[in-house]
Amino acid sequence: MHSILKTSLAALVAAGVATTATADSHALSGELRIISDMSNPAPRAVMEKLAADFDAMHDDLTVELTIVDREAWKTQIRNALGANPPDVVNWYAATRMTPYVDAGLFMDISDLWAEPEFEALSSTKGAMTLDGKQWGVPYTYYQWGVYYRKDIFEELGLTEPATWEEELANCQAIIDSGRKCYTIGSKFLWTAGGWFDYINSRTNGYDFHIQLANGEIEWTDDRVKQTFANWRQLIDMGAFIEDHQSYSWQEAMPFMVDGEATAYLMGNFSVAAFRDGGLTDDQLDFYQFPTINPDVAPAEDAPTDTFHIASGAQNVEAAKEFLRFVTSADVQSEINGGDALGQLPVNANASVSDDKFIQEGFEMLSNNASGGIMQFFDRDFPAEMASVGMEGLQEFMVFPDNLDDILARMEEARQRIYQ
Repeated sequence: MHSILKTSLAALVAAGVATTATADSHALSGELRIISDMSNPAPRAVMEKLAADFDAMHDDLTVELTIVDREAWKTQIRNALGANPPDVVNWYAATRMTPYVDAGLFMDISDLWAEPEFEALSSTKGAMTLDGKQWGVPYTYYQWGVYYRKDIFEELGLTEPATWEEELANCQAIIDSGRKCYTIGSKFLWTAGGWFDYINSRTNGYDFHIQLANGEIEWTDDRVKQTFANWRQLIDMGAFIEDHQSYSWQEAMPFMVDGEATAYLMGNFSVAAFRDGGLTDDQLDFYQFPTINPDVAPAEDAPTDTFHIASGAQNVEAAKEFLRFVTSADVQSEINGGDALGQLPVNANASVSDDKFIQEGFEMLSNNASGGIMQFFDRDFPAEMASVGMEGLQEFMVFPDNLDDILARMEEARQRIYQ
């Protein structure tokens, strides 16, 4: 653990660091202890700067920052929140919060969310809410969606689909041209989870999807079966590349780069790999997953990283002020920039980089994700259910006739896991 050395506030302002988040706060004092899992080089630099900037704004406050390995933190967090807990920790939104909320280890910060400034974070409020209360704040997320070969669409006279019927019609035209509609690598099962998230939430809505993730709905429910029926329309058309279960997500990219497939349902982290593969921004574009059921608002997969106050925090006042700081528009603009996290600020008043995919994602998540923000299948579902579930999803994509057996196994797992 190391102390962040103070710099003068004048130097901080001269460096262009935002101070608006704490300009009106009264003096904080003592020690603010933070444990962060932002251990990779770029996130680590962001976290160290956040701590230093916040420390420098408060003459009588010392920030103690400990950075731990991101994977190790997943097994260490519970113990860390027990005896002598820090004030603030990193974690994840939605269901991933549940064990620590249920165990009384995260503090209820609904009072912060009632402040007018937090309206700008409304896209993720649902993902930060359990039992009608808010338990943390978001500092970054990134969009999922359909990345596609714009040049092939233009060649075939296709436009971005807004509805499922248009998606199916586009897909048929692509297949008729001798190509596959979608590449996917499901060797590591999570990619199939993305397809389920979108088709289920577009078929049944965000609330249904989260109730299913929480174990409140049977996998054999007819509404779940309708999700798979919609998905099967694409499978039966031959929309997906062959043998996708043999490929990782990266190994499936050349099918799209080479033009054998025209689209990939994937997170925005894939853009760098597409560009590295040789696709130009004139060839590559993005659209929001189309509407299936017009009666449900669009929900989006946007995995969200978060800060939380430990229920045993010693400096609650400073911890809350730090959460106000990291959610402010200026700070979120800075930390999510291309040279920092390279992701999306959650604050709708923040500015984003001029990268076209970052721009489109920010617009979509800020203004056209009224259904809610999902955290992705393997975050929204408990770990064991996610593992069993994703095995079933991949099997369905390869052997759709096995659906009844798959759903029976998943239902058996649900009854065991959520006891």
